[in-house]
Amino acid sequence: MDDEKKERLRRAWAEATAGNRRRSREVKIGSVAIGAGHPVAVQSMTDRNTNDTEACIAQTGRIRQAGGRIVRLTTQGLREAESMRIIAAEVRRRWPDTALVADVHFVPQVADAVAAFADKVRINPGNYNDRGGSFEALLEKCRRSGAALRIGVNHGSLSPKMVGLYGDTPEGMVESAMEYLRICRREGFDRVVISMKSSNTRVMVHAYRMLVAAMHLEGMDYPLHLGVTEAGSGLEGRIKSAVGIGALLADGVGDTIRVSLTEPPENEIPAAQAITAHFAAATASEGTFRRGQEALREPFAYSRRLTASVGRIGGDNPPLLRSELLADEADALHDGRIAVIEAVGPHPVEEWREAIVRMDAAGDRRPVILKRTYPSCDRTELAMQAAADFGVMFIDGLADGIWIEGAAGTPQADTDSIALDILQASRARMSKTEFISCPGCGRTLYALQDTLAVVKERLSHLKGLKIAVMGCIVNGPGEMADADYGYVGAAPGRITLYRGKEPVRRNIPQEDALDALIALLRSDGRWTEPE
Repeated sequence: MDDEKKERLRRAWAEATAGNRRRSREVKIGSVAIGAGHPVAVQSMTDRNTNDTEACIAQTGRIRQAGGRIVRLTTQGLREAESMRIIAAEVRRRWPDTALVADVHFVPQVADAVAAFADKVRINPGNYNDRGGSFEALLEKCRRSGAALRIGVNHGSLSPKMVGLYGDTPEGMVESAMEYLRICRREGFDRVVISMKSSNTRVMVHAYRMLVAAMHLEGMDYPLHLGVTEAGSGLEGRIKSAVGIGALLADGVGDTIRVSLTEPPENEIPAAQAITAHFAAATASEGTFRRGQEALREPFAYSRRLTASVGRIGGDNPPLLRSELLADEADALHDGRIAVIEAVGPHPVEEWREAIVRMDAAGDRRPVILKRTYPSCDRTELAMQAAADFGVMFIDGLADGIWIEGAAGTPQADTDSIALDILQASRARMSKTEFISCPGCGRTLYALQDTLAVVKERLSHLKGLKIAVMGCIVNGPGEMADADYGYVGAAPGRITLYRGKEPVRRNIPQEDALDALIALLRSDGRWTEPE
């Protein structure tokens, strides 16, 4: 990308996010309206085989009971499309305010079929035309039925054409979406939602920002579906999602979100609600407040802010926790050679950014530690709020240290663990094994949640290694693009192991697959014995 285009995009990003919330058009997904100032909607996806209609209906009910009104099901073939028709009829009888989304990969004929009854059809530009089919014809079917369309770009599954032109980059993701959006506009179809997902929060945030800017330049205002793919499970998965989603909601970007967890899908809803509630005050009105956008010298790529080194903090050193400062570094903190910026108001990102802008204007290159105190005693609530606030600052390379305080009595070990997980999720510092795992869907070929738990138990001591545990080969190899090694369902009871993006052991019996992965790590010199 040339400098002139970068500058146009920078200006467009600043203009598009100048108010409390990016302006987007209203799109109705069944009875659920998103965009145009509506509250950010939360959603989930079933993880049962779509042909098991009773199980999918029951799971949809649990998601709805938890508060999710948008539910997605996988429809990988025409048989699954017909099963979804049956599911849709019963769901609408029991829970008429629930919107159903059909998830389609590779087979345009399936998209054409589900457009007749689904409230929204999701396609992936990276594989939609693999088997022919007319996108314009799909738009016409959606127009007639009233279905919305989600153009869902995934970082790991860009088309060969886009990879050839732009590489496996945020720019490639954006151009993939814009190609389809221009067709939608040409055809006069505006019931469109877009997503730009990655398991790498930096890539995800940069891609969404660039998309917002590119759409702004072309006068487009389609609403955005936010999410971090393959975020994992437990507190780590929630922190990773809060880092990525929070980084965008902090700038008023996002109209519906999904927190993808390798857990029962109804668990995703309270996690998503915790994130939206944290930003509710900031997105409730159309008024304007400053966000210190001048601090973002490079909104679409990582750029570490230049600071002086004081001991092990600042300069090129990885960010530190306040509790990790040695005696001389603590002295530097107290005598002012290290700056502490404490956010106390309702918009911490704005406070931190504006303070950094003032430091830059004054030529102040002291290392910066960001601080905030949270009133919650609940570990999960504290973690998600802190991740939603601090994450973007480290995604953008604007800080050198992190200082989280909880309510009185909060153990230091808890706040330190949360801080390290935030730094890892924002790609600022690796301190443990990172597990990239999909939430599972109707395509999943083994007991994903149980398997992830066993993999974590045996491999969690491998600091800095990224290991993916993926349910199937449809999205697995692409969406784990950021992983060092992958464990991917290939067929019922069979696993294929990957080194990076390359399969190295195919169709291993599941009972042997974890030992085979450990053997692969040994042969690559990446294995150490647990202490």
